[in-house]
Parts: sequence; C-alpha cells; structure tokens
Amino acid sequence: MRLTRHTDYAVRMLMFLALRNGQLGIIREIADAYDISRNHLMKVAHELQRNGYLETLRGKGGGLRLAAPPEQIMLGDLIRTMEPDLKMAECFGCDNQCVITPNCQLKFVLDEALGAFLQTLDAYSLDDVISPRAQKLRQNLGLTLEGDLSPAPNNGSEA
Repeated sequence: MRLTRHTDYAVRMLMFLALRNGQLGIIREIADAYDISRNHLMKVAHELQRNGYLETLRGKGGGLRLAAPPEQIMLGDLIRTMEPDLKMAECFGCDNQCVITPNCQLKFVLDEALGAFLQTLDAYSLDDVISPRAQKLRQNLGLTLEGDLSPAPNNGSEA
C-alpha cells in the first residue's frame, strides 16, 4: 500500500497545525517547514477544509487551524477521505478485465490486507503521532517552544 503525495501532505499539514496548539498557521510557513510546494498545499488545505478537518480564516491575520482536537482526528478516517481510491489491484475495480478473476483468491487476500492496514490506522489519532515527540517535532519544523507559537506576519494573500 502506498499513499499518494496528496495524502502525505495532508497528514503533514495536520501534524504541523496540531503542534501549533490551536494557533493559526499559514500555507507559506507549512510549505517552508517541509520544503514542499505552496501550490500543492493550497489544494490539500482546500480539500481538508471541505472535508471538515481544517478551519480557514481569510484576510489579514487569517490562517489555518484544526477543526477538531488532534485526539479526535483518526488516521484511518483521514486516509479514507484523502485517498482517491484504495483499489490494490485491477480486480477491485468495476472495470476489471482480469481473465483469472473467477478462480483467483488474490482479491480476497489483498482485501484482508487492506482491511488490516486500515484497522491499524483506525487505532491511532493525529495526537498519537505527534505527542510522543511533539517537542522534537516542533524544533524540527522551526516552531518556537517558549509558548510563542504565533504565526509569522501575513499580508492577507494566503490563508
């Protein structure tokens, strides 16, 4: 199983914002922290907002923040939301052309594996992936640890 870059960026964006402890973050600082495309992050943020994971505030002083506490954002739900499809093989799709499908058991094995993958993710929240090393993560992302987690100045052009 491999997650798309879009999903990877979504998880990283939510982790970054969870580390902000409710303070607003902006696309520019998230992109800079991870050295990834701002344009791609804009698309990710839009989808996360549309699906209820983010709140966005526009204008001067605006930004992004989690729409729920990190312990309520379950990784399994997030992955299911962000991944365009979880088909592991052709036989999972409605356009299946595989000639051995009627006698093949691979689909059932792969379906079981996918179920186990998602079941494991269902056991973890966003809080679980940031809490054990939150202080080190904050340092790696350049976030201040002394209670000053305010966002960088924003000219209002990014949310």
